[in-house]
Amino acid sequence: MTETDVIPEADRLEGFVHPRMIPQLAGHGSAEQRLLAAFHSDRLHHAWLFAGPEGVGKATLAYRFARFLLAQGEDASGSVESMALEPDHAVFSQVAALSHPDLLVLRRAWQPDRKRLATAVSVADVRRLTRFFGRTAGTAWRVVIIDRADEMNTAAANALLKNLEEPPPRCVFLMICSAPGRLPVTIRSRSQLLRFGPLDPNDLQTAVESAFNAAGLAAPDAEKVGAVLPLAQGSVRRALQLLVGGGDELYANLVRLLNALPGVDQRAVHDLADKLTAPGKEASYELFFSLAEESLARIATHAATGEGATQDEEAIAARLKGQPALAHWASLWETVRRTKAEADVLNLDRKNLVLGTFFKLEETAREALQ
Repeated sequence: MTETDVIPEADRLEGFVHPRMIPQLAGHGSAEQRLLAAFHSDRLHHAWLFAGPEGVGKATLAYRFARFLLAQGEDASGSVESMALEPDHAVFSQVAALSHPDLLVLRRAWQPDRKRLATAVSVADVRRLTRFFGRTAGTAWRVVIIDRADEMNTAAANALLKNLEEPPPRCVFLMICSAPGRLPVTIRSRSQLLRFGPLDPNDLQTAVESAFNAAGLAAPDAEKVGAVLPLAQGSVRRALQLLVGGGDELYANLVRLLNALPGVDQRAVHDLADKLTAPGKEASYELFFSLAEESLARIATHAATGEGATQDEEAIAARLKGQPALAHWASLWETVRRTKAEADVLNLDRKNLVLGTFFKLEETAREALQ
């Protein structure tokens, strides 16, 4: 058993393999071609910032590019047109096991004494670069992956900046980031920005199937996958969370209750609250609230712009007439988010939170639809 088999990883969804173990890349062909073109130009920039929403494939491409570089020999020619390596390739296996001597991955560390992951990438993590670059490279390239760069604290970012200012030869930094605005301007200015958008439905479905196959799991039926794809908003990670967490059923319950507004089926709400707050249902509770927050945001957005909602939410948004109603629902979305966060911090009763949320929904609907 390797270290990665037993130590939790912040960047791996439970029940599925890490993106570094996925041989296929769904979507992002233009990003891949840009990296290949830079490699073939013999002027490959030393620092790249992979920026985009969570779970869309940034890490998958980062590890794919890392494998490609580490597999190159000193006499590599510009005729190489694909980054793909077969899973039985030695470099693929080494990267999957994080055992390649010329690859360093910086991320939030597991704290065995506290039984949890660190809250940030620390300066101690970044200082591992000193020893890494102090060794003689075994291949033509050395690769540093930072996942995620926006989780570095200030001291760590400053330590990384020194390496970006004077990078060793034939070294590439691949920084994965969902919130590039959190990074210092000095780091962003020394990096090539590679933007990632949400996956389209076809690529998203392909990526979901690849994730289930890589984990040795049977893929869900097409109807179930089709029900969650619109809710995933182009994110593979989100789609997988919804599929394994019963997101389709939770969302169907939510839509049913929203469609009944301004009335509320009190028995249905209490039944739902009991299910979400039963022992061992913490994941369902969290997933339901994330679905509710996202749905309210999409409904408000659709009411304002005519875009962004699912088919079910479009019908609900159609009932929001005029800017006063829109303001009510936008305020409700913020209230639900804030109340949930406060309940988590103060460890308040979860059932009361679920019931209170639907009370606020009913109250807002009556005000907005007057």
